[in-house]
Amino acid sequence: MDLRFIGIVVIVLLTVSFSCLHAMEGELRTIPTRPGVTQSFLLIQPKDKPTASLILFAGAHGRLALSPQGMGWGKGNFLVRNKERFAQQGFFVAVADVPSDRPQGLWNFRTSAAHAEDIQHMIAELKRISDIPVWLIGTSMGTVSAANAAARLKEGGPNGLVLTSTVTKESKQVSETVNHVRLKDIRVPTLIVHHRQDDCVLTPYELAVALIRSLTQSPKKELLTFSGGDLSVSDPCEEKSFHGFLGLDAEVITAITSWIKTVHGSR
Repeated sequence: MDLRFIGIVVIVLLTVSFSCLHAMEGELRTIPTRPGVTQSFLLIQPKDKPTASLILFAGAHGRLALSPQGMGWGKGNFLVRNKERFAQQGFFVAVADVPSDRPQGLWNFRTSAAHAEDIQHMIAELKRISDIPVWLIGTSMGTVSAANAAARLKEGGPNGLVLTSTVTKESKQVSETVNHVRLKDIRVPTLIVHHRQDDCVLTPYELAVALIRSLTQSPKKELLTFSGGDLSVSDPCEEKSFHGFLGLDAEVITAITSWIKTVHGSR
């Protein structure tokens, strides 16, 4: 066989492989928000017509350190590691980093009006890209960011909210929870997703159950409970545990996306 032909085939295959890899990793976007502040996020587009756009908020400090070289932190986070799975289910996906004026992370900032304003700009940008509903999805400490924006934004806010492994208890290190948010001001469909065996001290299952009663203005609300999966191999409050739905990724993401599609009549 002609060696030149083999060489061409190899080059084409490598080009296709790198193109697929780039598409899977997403596109880095940076937009202006508050005066002198920018907000970066990773944007992943689905192959087919999307049902909605999703903004994903990781837990802990939330600093993903996004750059053209990739992601510096958080690849194993429950939502972050499933970003492509959300896109495969037919959604635009934006994975939010911290704003430029919070290089140390989002501690003691997640319940602020400024944080909600940054998120409002992200929502507007996604609406500009594709005029479809925008949902906020947070996990662990990311639930505080998502709930805060949903409660504060009377205009230009999200069309729906999903809270997974919701932080409902304080600790010496954590002073913000969803209970510091005016939950009664949330007026969009809200899904709460929790693992019955979640043994993180910040996210007890029984308080997730009680959380539903605080969403008095939400037109549609539900608690989805999961059990089982893989045994924890990390700290109970980290991603490789019941808190991070270890071993249940496909099942949980399918349940979330199906619920959202049901709200928009596209299931």
